[in-house]
Amino acid sequence: MAYRAVHVDDVEAQRGVIKFMRRELGTEAFGINQFDLPPGAEGLEHSHEDSGQEEVYVILAGSGVMRVDGDEVPLRPGLYLTVSADATRQPVAGPDGLSWVCVGAVPGGGYEPRGPF
Repeated sequence: MAYRAVHVDDVEAQRGVIKFMRRELGTEAFGINQFDLPPGAEGLEHSHEDSGQEEVYVILAGSGVMRVDGDEVPLRPGLYLTVSADATRQPVAGPDGLSWVCVGAVPGGGYEPRGPF
């Protein structure tokens, strides 16, 4: 198949907050998931030191902070945040909740930048 289109509303949330979009889309080069935290909720504190996976967070809606190695990075729609594998991170939703997409992959895993993009 040349493409697969999946609407986020058609994907059931696991543990109430994670929509495993990579599984639904069938991608293999990188992980991509959507997270939706309710107001004031704290997400899982973790790192990817064991897997070496870098992550990029794209904030879709709401507000909050990402705690990264003791720093609090303010989050708002339109923000892109990258976090290295060895850094500890924890999302915390603000009063309106927090929705984001997370894309992750291991460096050197296959993607090769081309041209000026």
